Amino acid sequence: MVIGDLMLDEFIWGDVSRISPEAPVPVVYAKSEYFMPGGALNVANNIRALGGKTFPCGVIGHDIRGQRLIAELKDLGIDVGGIVVDSKRPTTLKTRVIARHQQVVRIDRERTEPIDQKIQGRILNFIQKKVPIVDVILIEDYGKGVIGAQLLREVLKLVRREKKQIAVDPKEDHFAYYRRVNVVTPNHHEAQQATGIKMNDRKSLRRIGRELLNRLKPKAVLITLGEEGMCLFEASGDITHIPTVAQEVYDVSGAGDTVISALSMALACGADMKVAAHLSNYAAGVVVGKVGIAVVTRQELLERIE
Repeated sequence: MVIGDLMLDEFIWGDVSRISPEAPVPVVYAKSEYFMPGGALNVANNIRALGGKTFPCGVIGHDIRGQRLIAELKDLGIDVGGIVVDSKRPTTLKTRVIARHQQVVRIDRERTEPIDQKIQGRILNFIQKKVPIVDVILIEDYGKGVIGAQLLREVLKLVRREKKQIAVDPKEDHFAYYRRVNVVTPNHHEAQQATGIKMNDRKSLRRIGRELLNRLKPKAVLITLGEEGMCLFEASGDITHIPTVAQEVYDVSGAGDTVISALSMALACGADMKVAAHLSNYAAGVVVGKVGIAVVTRQELLERIE
């Protein structure tokens, strides 16, 4: 189950041949456009591509964007039963303009205030029904209003009662919410901001990892480090640095979504945390070689490992 902020990603592809006479910006001649699920739904789509069954849970608006998003998910065969329509807020839309494989600009259309109690109650009702039949619960917190202290407290109670695993892709402002989960997967910027420790070498990285373990009491913290790979800190005291396996890097958009998707799929299949982290690193190495928000398939993952 993937609980979090649901978005629609729009991509406008084109070419640039001149600078605008109105301002020092490129003029993009749009040639094509497409939409795909974003945010927590990109995680759900990655899980689907890896062969998993996924139940996304969150909020969309009563608008054309929300309708398009539902249609896209149905085309992919993703369950939409946990998606709640809130007529008081729009569906989040992120528009990326890409020219010659480079992102020129991103435009965000959204509202980020917390969801109201009625909507939260509908989300919790769905979660209560589905938690017994899932293996792992993912919290995808992009800070858009779905994940709050009250919702997460209720989810954690359910997860512990049902003895399920829970993984969190965090928002730096909400780290206090994520106590005693199985694994938290911040990138290095989020980890630095959450701890107040500047990361400039291996020693400071270890300080950050230990601080997050001490503060949140998870079983593991997996910090993604961009081109330097990732580092796994476990409650047992083990620290595992995993170098990147990316051969070419075109776009890191959505790489964190792929990491937590592959990590959670591996945990659901019985892998230990070290194996799951290595698999997620291979998956990220595939997806950064693609332009735009992309997914990695099971076959692509196997080929990269081989």
